[in-house]
Amino acid sequence: MSSHRAVTLGLAGTGRIGSAHAETLRKLPNVATVLVADADAARARTTATDLGVEFASDLDALFAADLDGLIIATATDAHPELIIRAVDAGIPVFCEKPVAADITGTLAVIVHLRTSPVPVQIGFQRRFDAGYRAAREAIRSGRLGWLHTLRATTLDPAPPPAEYIARSGGIFRDCGVHDFDIIRWVTGREITSVYALGANRGASFFAEADDVDTAAVLLRLDDGTVATVSLTRYNGAGYDVRLEALGSKGNAIVGLDDRTPLTSVEPDHSPSPYPPYAGFMERFRPAYADELAAFIEVATGQLDNPCPPVDALEAFYVAEACELSRRESRAVEVAEVRR
Repeated sequence: MSSHRAVTLGLAGTGRIGSAHAETLRKLPNVATVLVADADAARARTTATDLGVEFASDLDALFAADLDGLIIATATDAHPELIIRAVDAGIPVFCEKPVAADITGTLAVIVHLRTSPVPVQIGFQRRFDAGYRAAREAIRSGRLGWLHTLRATTLDPAPPPAEYIARSGGIFRDCGVHDFDIIRWVTGREITSVYALGANRGASFFAEADDVDTAAVLLRLDDGTVATVSLTRYNGAGYDVRLEALGSKGNAIVGLDDRTPLTSVEPDHSPSPYPPYAGFMERFRPAYADELAAFIEVATGQLDNPCPPVDALEAFYVAEACELSRRESRAVEVAEVRR
């Protein structure tokens, strides 16, 4: 496919992330048409009208179009079927994480893809964030020396609705998986063991869904480096996502700027006049745009896939190990959950 030919892209799912993707896609160069569909046809029609993109009455109509690529932003349980349907039709895919709701479903998709040349890119937008990319370069160049500690945080300011939590797969699979993926990506190392704790001090619907609203994870990497991951749905100060890479020669901190919701109580400190980010869509807006631009290059054969499903599986294994650790109150080797 010529790099100069404008592409036609389908988008399945017009919820919050799907609508944001549609708005981003229509602004990208070399995109001729964005066609949206949703199980809720009225919602898809409203999104199409509001954003000035095309409307497909259902998924069959979406697949009947001459698509150069498909973006999947539906509920997780629809991901496997849509990935396989698109790949079998020869349509490159961008799919929001996860590939499937569990390891078995993820492996089934990966097995199906082994004999297909059609690319499937999974949406881990932090890989496209300028800060995380700078940290990766600093670590891999040796500028920080050897790493002694990694500290990652994903602290949401307020919880999502109860119905979302019930279908989310839990805090490690839904939220912490981004930290597990980015730790692997910036270091080039594998996570070998975990010890995870969880707590519920907020709304009762977390416990009712057999989930936790706050968690802490201790990780060991395959070179012996120690890492921690802190997660919560209740960070009242604001949205706080950081990675601290601390080495024998220096450090690199991602997410530390005038909008980081940290309050110093030192007497000579002047607080920042800038508000914290409202949430992940605002914090990572440039990264979301860059990953979709990359997908167009993947779909048109100009770029190798920057995030294949096997990478999503590795992060999912770590999340699964964390859930097992939390339930059994013990350290878990990631190898225990591999299949």
